[in-house]
Amino acid sequence: MRTTALVRTGVVAGVLALTLAGCAEAPSSTGGGTSTAASSDYCARMVTNSGGLDDRSFNQSSWEGLEKAQQEFGIDAQVLVSTGETDLAPNVTQAVQSGCSFVLTVGYELADATLAEAGGSPDTHFAIVDETVDAPNVKPILFDTAQASYLAGYLAAGVSKSGKVATFGGGNQPPVTLFMDGFVDGVAKYNEVHGTQVQALGWDKASQDGVFTGDFEDINKGKTVTQGFIDQGADVILPVAGQVGEGAASAASEAGGVSLIWVDNDGYDTLPAEYKPILLTSVLKNTGDAVVEIVGDDIDGDFSPEPFVGTLENGGVALAPFHDLESSVPAELAAELDDLKAQIVAGTVVVDSPSTP
Repeated sequence: MRTTALVRTGVVAGVLALTLAGCAEAPSSTGGGTSTAASSDYCARMVTNSGGLDDRSFNQSSWEGLEKAQQEFGIDAQVLVSTGETDLAPNVTQAVQSGCSFVLTVGYELADATLAEAGGSPDTHFAIVDETVDAPNVKPILFDTAQASYLAGYLAAGVSKSGKVATFGGGNQPPVTLFMDGFVDGVAKYNEVHGTQVQALGWDKASQDGVFTGDFEDINKGKTVTQGFIDQGADVILPVAGQVGEGAASAASEAGGVSLIWVDNDGYDTLPAEYKPILLTSVLKNTGDAVVEIVGDDIDGDFSPEPFVGTLENGGVALAPFHDLESSVPAELAAELDDLKAQIVAGTVVVDSPSTP
């Protein structure tokens, strides 16, 4: 039996409930030159992957972007929550059948369904996060997270006291391994600059193979994998595994002396408060801002299937603040990170990966 939840801003529906509402009241003025009349007649639907809405990852940040677009443009925005693989294609079909002009899908799991529905609904505009779908009415939303992860790897190597850091993923997929490639290269760069030998456990860029939990939901797997790294001496961990990463946070918190680097959004804001003391930084994908921009363009009649690619230069990716662990990052290291970022933006330091968008 397929289970679908349809959620509107401010409403959390049960997985067996379907919450429907009329168009949101349009604000008295809208941004980007869009007319109130045009935006009040506009509606958008989002479909999550099987990780669900509150994944502390790209489903959550994508929906936050669509909520922001609703507030800014006065549109009707709703989300269909997938709770398993069998929900994916039916949810995209339901989103299209809503008659909305714009459908946002999230992640590689939805690529086939997005392509199929786009082919059958040429007048509907789609966008897909973290995946490329080649169709004239589908806009990929991609992020060169290797650039920001490079900075995270450099940082991790610089603050590590054990000389070992680690990363793992939920699955061996380009949006995941892109983070891991950047991270290990950043560690290598720190070693090159400082003559150190910090080890990066969990990922071999040359072979494109490493440690994966096999899913993005099982928190216990994340805790087990992270404990294994801690047992090997790692004291900075980068999980690239959605909700699984919360298990990494748990293991790091219990171990003491171990810090965590989150991904996609700022874990300091999205993880339980008990983990704030161990959050070194987060590798940010500013998905929400990209969604707002793309929806605004679509309302204005400027939709294009050309991919949006977030970089350090355009602010699509970034490192979050160090928050409670700012004192553990020496001023000299922070200055090196600023300089390294400038070099990446200028192209004098090139961060590459087989998965670069």
